[in-house]
Amino acid sequence: MTEQLQALMRTPGEDLGACELTHLKRRDIDLDLAQEQHAGLADLLRRLEVDVTVLPALAGAPDACFVEDPVRVFDEVVLYTRPGALSRRAELESLLPFLPQDRPRVELLGEAATLDGGDLMRLGDVLYCGQSSRTNHAGLKELAHAVLSYGLRVKAIPVRGALHLLTGACAVAEDTVLVQPEWVDLGRAPDFRHMEIDGGEPFGANALRVGDVLVMPEEHPRSVGIVRAAGLRVETTPISEFLAAEAGVTCLALVWKTMG
Repeated sequence: MTEQLQALMRTPGEDLGACELTHLKRRDIDLDLAQEQHAGLADLLRRLEVDVTVLPALAGAPDACFVEDPVRVFDEVVLYTRPGALSRRAELESLLPFLPQDRPRVELLGEAATLDGGDLMRLGDVLYCGQSSRTNHAGLKELAHAVLSYGLRVKAIPVRGALHLLTGACAVAEDTVLVQPEWVDLGRAPDFRHMEIDGGEPFGANALRVGDVLVMPEEHPRSVGIVRAAGLRVETTPISEFLAAEAGVTCLALVWKTMG
């Protein structure tokens, strides 16, 4: 059996400029450029030998291209989240036919619970869950109960000033987290190396791990330099229009392992 990486993406729609924003001021988004950048990320993933499926835009859902928030795929389980923004609750249904069928599914159902996929960072058998404006304690508690039987534990990570945990912290190796310390307090993850990004690039900690390669925005060259100096392989791609939508590379692609 050989391991294959698959990715699911969705083309940004004409209403991308109406996306949800929490910490950034709205600016005009160049849709043509956004779609070009989105296609560029898909091409990069294919060059990294990922089998990529790109879905068409979803009408009436400006944030639907950020496929990581309604669902997360782990080796043990597919997790259906419950996004904190009401406008995003309908996105999951359109993704269901394209998700892996070879593992169990868990759905968060509590009426009081909210949980965005962008608030989950995995290290070993622990899912670190950001407590942000999109994910609350009820969501974290339900998640902890839901995944325990699959051998996964959940620990809370405070997030301040950023939309999601992955906005300010991403696992870039089995024992290393790239972090923006002004936004994320990793005091509850003391057993891992913390690699701080360049202070002048506050969004520089968002990196998509693809096998032994990290995909990072080319807009954050100093943070890329820090990661490369640590001996990690990095590929860059432009995502300026998605940064304006308070998003990063992790938001744009669901990546999972299959055996084939």
